[in-house]
Amino acid sequence: MGLAVALAMDAFAVAIVTALSLQPVTARQRFRLGFHFGLFQGLMLLLGWLFGSAAYAFLMFSNHWFAFGLLAFVGSKMIWGATCGQPQGMLPDRTRGWDLVLLSVATSMDALAVGLSLAMIHVRIAEPALVVGIMAAALTIVGMGIGHRVGGLWGKRVELVGGCVLIVIGIRIVWGRPWA
Repeated sequence: MGLAVALAMDAFAVAIVTALSLQPVTARQRFRLGFHFGLFQGLMLLLGWLFGSAAYAFLMFSNHWFAFGLLAFVGSKMIWGATCGQPQGMLPDRTRGWDLVLLSVATSMDALAVGLSLAMIHVRIAEPALVVGIMAAALTIVGMGIGHRVGGLWGKRVELVGGCVLIVIGIRIVWGRPWA
């Protein structure tokens, strides 16, 4: 359970930031982000376990950089949109399209590395993958609820702040596990 919470903290933080710019946050958006973050967390854990120790050294080195790149890209898009992209009141829905895919992959890269580690110590993966996926989905939905409440108070500035937060999360991932 502790592993599932630790792995879901990036998804939780990104869900807060994502919901900041969505006014109002719909049940469909909460489901979509929660489902995708949970699915990607569980599948990446499973995928890492399947890769096993053969790709361990490469993925342990590069997964943080990959996650940073994706978060920096989406964060930069958010900053650009806030400063010179979208007119007032027309913030994009980050729970759709490529932004959803990029955020889902970026927040689940640590699960890939953990899956590799679990394979090396011969842990059965089905139950941990399910628990990690469910926890990520649940914390994503909670994070969106928090972001929704805060977002209504901040207005359009949230897109700028949210972009900066995503970049900072990416930087913290590069420097080491920020939440564990």
